[in-house]
Amino acid sequence: MITGLFKGFGYVFSGLSLITQKGIRPFVVVPLLINIVLFSGGIWLAKSQLDYWMTRLLPNWLTWLEWLLWPIFAVLIFFVVFYVFSIVANILAAPFNSVLAERVEARLNGQPVPEFEGYKSLPALIVRTFRSELGKLWYMGKWFILVLIITMIPVVNIIAPVAWTLFGAWMLAIEYADYPMGNHNLFFKDELVTLKKNRGEALGFGWLLSLMTAIPVLNFFAMPVGVAGGTALWVKTLSRN
Repeated sequence: MITGLFKGFGYVFSGLSLITQKGIRPFVVVPLLINIVLFSGGIWLAKSQLDYWMTRLLPNWLTWLEWLLWPIFAVLIFFVVFYVFSIVANILAAPFNSVLAERVEARLNGQPVPEFEGYKSLPALIVRTFRSELGKLWYMGKWFILVLIITMIPVVNIIAPVAWTLFGAWMLAIEYADYPMGNHNLFFKDELVTLKKNRGEALGFGWLLSLMTAIPVLNFFAMPVGVAGGTALWVKTLSRN
C-alpha cells in the first residue's frame, strides 16, 4: 500500500512533465484557461466565506480551542470549495480533456486509441455513457453526503478534514482516470473495479493532486496535470491489470 501511494505521487509529477512537452502543450491551453477562471472565483469565494463557516462549524463550547481548530477548518473549507470547483471545471472541459488524454497516451506508448467504430454503434454508446455517468454521480453523491454528515456532527467533525481528504483523493482519481479509460470505451463500473485493484496508486495520485488544487497558482495547472497524470496511471498501471 505504501509503495503504491508513492508510485501514485509519481504520476502527478509525470503529468506535470508531460503537459510541458512539445506536441502536447497546444492541447493544454483550453483546460488551463478554464481552470484559471474557475479557481480564481474559488479563491475569492473561499476567502469570503471562511469566517462565516468557522462560526457555523465550531460549537460555542469549543471556542477555547479556536486557535487549534482554525487551521483545520480553514483547510477543510478551502478543500471543499476547490473540490466543487474542480468538478465544475472538469464538466466544462471534458471534451478538451479527452483529446488531451488521447494525445498523452499516444506519446507514452506510441499507439493511437481505438478508432470510432461507426455511427451504428453510437446509440448503444450514448446509453452506456449515460448509465456510467449516473452511476458515477450516485457513487460520488452518497459518499459526499456521508462526509458532509460527519462534518455537521459536533466533536465527530474533528475528523472531517481526514474524511474530506480521503474522499477528495479517491474522487479525483476516479475523475481523471475516466478520460483515458473512456477513450477505450471503458465506463464507470469497469473503472471502479480497476481502481480498487490499485487503491494505493489511485489514492496517492488523487491525494497529491488534491493538495495541488489547494495551493494558489499551482491549482491553475491541476486539471491538465490530472488528465496527463491520470493517463500515465492508466498506461503504466491500470491497463496492465
